[in-house]
Amino acid sequence: MKQEDKDILRKYLPEEAVDQVSDDIVRYKIAFRISRARSTKLGDYRAATQGVAHRISVNHNLNPYSFLITFVHELAHLIVFERYGRRVMPHGPEWKQTYNLLMQPYFEKEIFPDDLKKVLIRSVQHAKATDGSDVELTRVLKSYNTLQTDPNEVELTQIADGSYFKIADGRVFQKLHVQRKRFKCACLASKRLYLFSPIAGVKSVSAEEMNNFLNFINLNKTRR
Repeated sequence: MKQEDKDILRKYLPEEAVDQVSDDIVRYKIAFRISRARSTKLGDYRAATQGVAHRISVNHNLNPYSFLITFVHELAHLIVFERYGRRVMPHGPEWKQTYNLLMQPYFEKEIFPDDLKKVLIRSVQHAKATDGSDVELTRVLKSYNTLQTDPNEVELTQIADGSYFKIADGRVFQKLHVQRKRFKCACLASKRLYLFSPIAGVKSVSAEEMNNFLNFINLNKTRR
């Protein structure tokens, strides 16, 4: 990997992880992209197709520890795909074993602070999607965020079921009910359903804001 590409990675990763991550990107011929912030996922893996390399993306706004964990998570998907194709479950035992093995070198290098390492080791044993479904891990990771949070932002758990909230991109949702460990929420504009982490940062929507938003949607409908 070129030095300038490594220097870009240094802006997002713990220093001690840069060489390993850059080596993995080259070794597995990954088309790696630092993505815009996405509310429904922290990272993404797309399998290689004819003429197109494996693709991994990680959100740009993650703290260095979260960025690293997300990259390793997606790399585990790539390795499992190369070995098994689509014959195994996305977060089945094959993926868990691979993810666990990939994390070990980072544990040995003492990259993570003690409080995070303790929770992370436990989380790796029961890992699922990088969507905030591991509430304890997500809370500890959030404590290492350096970007200032909006003082009006609250955790989704603080919003009553049936109430409305909005996220950073301005979309408005209605909080419905718990589905396993996450909350099912309906986007009012698109009518699509999404699953949110219980500790996702959201903003409450006042009755006045809600009325203005519904009027805006109805006005757009009449114009079509």
